[in-house]
Amino acid sequence: MNHAPLSQRRQDALRSELPHVAELLQRRRAGEIDEDVIDDLVALSWLEWLGGSLQLTTTGGNICRQQRG
Repeated sequence: MNHAPLSQRRQDALRSELPHVAELLQRRRAGEIDEDVIDDLVALSWLEWLGGSLQLTTTGGNICRQQRG
């Protein structure tokens, strides 16, 4: 797991990718999400592990809504 702060460029890329990640989680296809993406999204507190499953945090959900307009 990467503990270094993420660059703004990486955060912007993750922000753009987050709605797709949320869709995969909703379809129960988390296995299709790259592990580095998961690690980075967890580090940003946009995703969290809950009971062995990944889910969006409140912050992650808010970012997805912002991306959809």
